[in-house]
Amino acid sequence: MKFAKIAFSLLLAFVVCSAFSFKKQAKVVYAFGVSTSFTDTAFYYTDIQLLDSVQLKNGFLPQRDLYSYQLKNYLEVDKGLANRTCMIYFSESKKKLDKEVLKLVSKYKKDKSVTLQKIETSEFRFKKPQE
Repeated sequence: MKFAKIAFSLLLAFVVCSAFSFKKQAKVVYAFGVSTSFTDTAFYYTDIQLLDSVQLKNGFLPQRDLYSYQLKNYLEVDKGLANRTCMIYFSESKKKLDKEVLKLVSKYKKDKSVTLQKIETSEFRFKKPQE
């Protein structure tokens, strides 16, 4: 009986100690970017991409403006498209972003004067900004 109590006490101590030692698994962050211009009828949008080594802080993406500038620089420098306004959408849920992409694309599809241009991941990929 004494052996059972000692074994149970050790098992309980092990369970309690190991419960606190497990690290919380880092959440992943997904993002996609959009670009439009007042002087152009094309609407550009990227694939949903996994942002590596990034964690949201208080629900916001750190340095989110730099991600927008990455897309802006790609379109202006590599594609030669001037005066672009770029935005980034981000979430820990890819399903949420899928809905947001569908909502934006369907909104711009209604306007027949706008042409939709999808930017594939093979062409452009967001990179973590230097800190």
